[in-house]
Amino acid sequence: MYAILDIETTGGKYDEEGITEIAIYKYDGQKVIDQFSSLINPQKEIQPFVEKLTGINSKMLDNAPKFYEVAKRIVELTEDCILVAHNAAFDYRILQTEFRRLGFPFERKSICTVALSQKLLPDEPAYSLGKLVRNLGIPFSDQHRAHGDAKVTLKLFELLLEKDIQKTILRAHIITKNPNKVPSKYLTLIDKLPSEMGVYYLHNADDAIIYIGKSNNIKKRVLSHLTGSQQKAIAIQEELSHVTYALTGGELVTLLKEQNEIKSIAPKFNRAMRFRTFPMGVRIDSSATYPLLVIEQVKADTEYLSVFKNQKAAKATLFRWSDEYKICLNKTSVSKSETACFNHGIQKCDGACVSEESPEAYQGKIDRLSESLSYPHDDFLIIEKGRKEGESSFVYVENGKYRGYGYHELNHQIKTKRQIESRLIQMGSNPDAQKLIRSFLRRKKYKKLIPLSFSFTN
Repeated sequence: MYAILDIETTGGKYDEEGITEIAIYKYDGQKVIDQFSSLINPQKEIQPFVEKLTGINSKMLDNAPKFYEVAKRIVELTEDCILVAHNAAFDYRILQTEFRRLGFPFERKSICTVALSQKLLPDEPAYSLGKLVRNLGIPFSDQHRAHGDAKVTLKLFELLLEKDIQKTILRAHIITKNPNKVPSKYLTLIDKLPSEMGVYYLHNADDAIIYIGKSNNIKKRVLSHLTGSQQKAIAIQEELSHVTYALTGGELVTLLKEQNEIKSIAPKFNRAMRFRTFPMGVRIDSSATYPLLVIEQVKADTEYLSVFKNQKAAKATLFRWSDEYKICLNKTSVSKSETACFNHGIQKCDGACVSEESPEAYQGKIDRLSESLSYPHDDFLIIEKGRKEGESSFVYVENGKYRGYGYHELNHQIKTKRQIESRLIQMGSNPDAQKLIRSFLRRKKYKKLIPLSFSFTN
């Protein structure tokens, strides 16, 4: 027995959505034997883009039943049924969230018609519900309304059942466990977590931090730890006792805070980031007549042009620099040839490899490369959004070194060095932080960049 399902929601933050409409068709493999369709009053605002997409507005829902008033009907209609939906994980998660708010455990087997279609209809150009059924010639009216989407999902499912003659593929796609199910002991913990940007800390029973992570939606990310089936996720689940968090507001502050705290606390499940996020670097060796660009493992107290996740990424970037600045490959650690380099033969190298280019001219190229990778100013603030309305965050760079981050409500609160220092959460400068800041500046995701070329007053 199957329960063909579609749900429309308010939209909004993960795990905080509300249902605005639901439709269920109970199907025995031959015909529909029961059905239910209703608007639902979610008791929260509908996101404007969702209202435009579905045509459902708050006024339409004023007199609609609330979820708890239809919950018993949904339980009865879906009991002993396999839930079937297009992107079933979404509809199942929304239903479970609503039932969890009522303190009721809701578990069903499920089938996703997206995954089933990809297996049984491998030549289709697209698998979104609208595009797929139109390509199959299935009439589709009332798109983005629960009754319309559920009805067309039923027609699609009928076709898929016919295609799967032996029903072996269908059986293989029945999910017997809900991938979004959270162990009951964590339900209260999850409900208290925010759906906002920040850094979170997973603790064991002794209050030791066993994992530090970041996310633009803390609740969603922690849920993934609690529902994951990978070896690391299972190991975390076995030790997890409680979760704490710190809201950060800005993306760059979040990245910098996470990498700094992983290095200083060294949680057992953050092995990959305990030491360096970017362990390979390219530095300038100025001991020879022509400066050399050297790829090596990052060393403490050494300046690097840039740092990278691995040697492959470092080499790829070195080759790109060679093309952009006509840098001789023989003057890098990727080539040990003592004859003319390959680029010289195709006129992409000006001859440093055979002493045709002067050391001064070649040094100029290295200087231009170095300048292109440096910060835009020696002293500056990067302004991002804060943790709450009316607040901004800032990242402070002084003398080309990252000093830390802080928060302020009004611009005049960061006008002097003393004011900046008084609000600063100090952090050490390292190649990882430098890389994160450079990347963020390159993407121009900040609200404002404030050069501090004026003379500070104390």
